[in-house]
Amino acid sequence: MSMKAAEIIWNSWKNGKKINTLPIELIPHNKTEAYEIQETLQALSNSEIAGWKIAATSLDGQRHIGVNGPLAGRILKDKTFKPNDIAVLGNNKMAVAEPEFAFKIAKNLEPKNYLYSPDEVIGLVEDLHLAIELPDSRFEDFSKVGEFNLIADNACAHQFVISSPIKHNWQTLDFSKHKVRIFNDNNLSHDGIGANVLGDPIIALTWLINELSQNNITLHKGMIVSTGTCALPLPIEQGNKITADFGILGLIDINIE
Repeated sequence: MSMKAAEIIWNSWKNGKKINTLPIELIPHNKTEAYEIQETLQALSNSEIAGWKIAATSLDGQRHIGVNGPLAGRILKDKTFKPNDIAVLGNNKMAVAEPEFAFKIAKNLEPKNYLYSPDEVIGLVEDLHLAIELPDSRFEDFSKVGEFNLIADNACAHQFVISSPIKHNWQTLDFSKHKVRIFNDNNLSHDGIGANVLGDPIIALTWLINELSQNNITLHKGMIVSTGTCALPLPIEQGNKITADFGILGLIDINIE
């Protein structure tokens, strides 16, 4: 089942043609089946995994895609960009940009029979990165397909801009109070704050680590975890230059074609 479902989703991703739904016999009925499809999707892409993303880390985000809590998806290395690169918008139906805090994991985190705490997780981080996510779904009406289909669809993961490691002494920051602004070159902007990400990006990172552990998935050393948008997603279109300003931590941008 996972191979056939993943092939349909991957073909949609490659060709830019949205799908209405998976055939009824291929629809995942639980997280185990959904993550199996997601894993097979990554294998079909022939791309390494750069890390993981978290979708729907705010009530607005959950309403946007029709779920009741966060979702985890894989970041494909072939879909990542450096700041000031060019990203092709193509048939991206969501067509938004999201400013996010991203953390590099310092060691392999094997599945455990207990839950990690935020205090424990902060010691598992090697570096802080700044990120802009350009999400998309392969489903035509992603707000109605439900949690398991969206996990199979890689939690709406698509393109990511990821900075070099931040040199600032970020370990002393209160991420929940850190302000972020995302804007384009036409003076459209959205302001946000770390508290929009499950209350704190570190709490979101903790959720991701526990989610993978509970689903028997190892989070490997060196992977980047992008923790979810700090601001309302900014609409994008071809020709835009998108900038995310993280204050004392710096800013990153991406050109949309």
